[in-house]
Amino acid sequence: MESLPLMSHNIPSQESLRELCSPWLASLSPQHVFRIYTDTSDFYAIEYGDILLLDHRLYLVRHNAKEGRFGLDDEVKFWVKRVIDLQDGVTRITKLVFFERFTATIGGIPFECYRSPRKEARILDLVKGHPNFMQGFWVTDDKDNVVRILDVIYGQSLAAMIADIHLDHETYFYQRLPDILDHYIECVEAIAFLHRHGEKHGDIRRDHILIDHDSGRYRWIDFDYNFLHRENMFGYDLFGLGNVLMYLVGKGDILTKEVRENHPTAFQRLYAEDVNIVFNNRVANLRKIFPYIPKPLNDILLRFSKGSSVFYDDIDPFLTDLREARAFFQQPENERTSP
Repeated sequence: MESLPLMSHNIPSQESLRELCSPWLASLSPQHVFRIYTDTSDFYAIEYGDILLLDHRLYLVRHNAKEGRFGLDDEVKFWVKRVIDLQDGVTRITKLVFFERFTATIGGIPFECYRSPRKEARILDLVKGHPNFMQGFWVTDDKDNVVRILDVIYGQSLAAMIADIHLDHETYFYQRLPDILDHYIECVEAIAFLHRHGEKHGDIRRDHILIDHDSGRYRWIDFDYNFLHRENMFGYDLFGLGNVLMYLVGKGDILTKEVRENHPTAFQRLYAEDVNIVFNNRVANLRKIFPYIPKPLNDILLRFSKGSSVFYDDIDPFLTDLREARAFFQQPENERTSP
């Protein structure tokens, strides 16, 4: 695209902006005044049709992103803006600085979690070119806010993909889960890459894995959460990985209420220690519901159950166990056993 004529202080003229933005704002009123932000601190004020001027590059704001977690599709994330990069016309995502803090408790261990834009910027640099992570770069605005500018990943979340599979569990388990596990193991290897470099994802969950429509790769997004660790800096990531695996093996969350209603015999075999250590209404001991789940795979799930006294404190043993469990599906069907 042609370079934009600029007024004083590198601020473009309204006429120039109107011409440059016309492909995306065809219905905009001729009286529209483009507000230009070089300070993104007040992200609530930045709206549709505004311009971000960051590191001598112009971005046209389209709309705010929405939260997709657990069906909250209408919860607006005002600090995350979908934009048009006016230098090349490409749609991108800008994440502005938003500080948030909360405490999570897992296995009796409290984790103080908070958003860290600089941590996410650091990881973007680290994973540049890695196929299992979102890609982008970061800049600072006039107030030294760390703004991350991200490539859009077109595709659905892992959670949505699983929800769209309309098969009974046993058919899913044998026909679809092996390929899903291969991709999941790749994702765990990607987190191991972070851990080897002294970094952590910080917010591992099933809707933070997107399935790239073009490549088919499973790709991690949103690693701006950090947490203060007391015993193990990677513990929160590991529990997140366990929860994702439980979701994949169960073809969704297997809730105790649903087991009581739909599998009453199996429900009679459940004990208090068979549930997820964090979400006590989810079954972790899935082999009691689906007896064809091989013991090595179920044993991994039990490490994330309320009854476990042994947890993974490092990602390498978790990966080793995963690969061994995956080998069950490589056996000829007539030779498979689930001891």
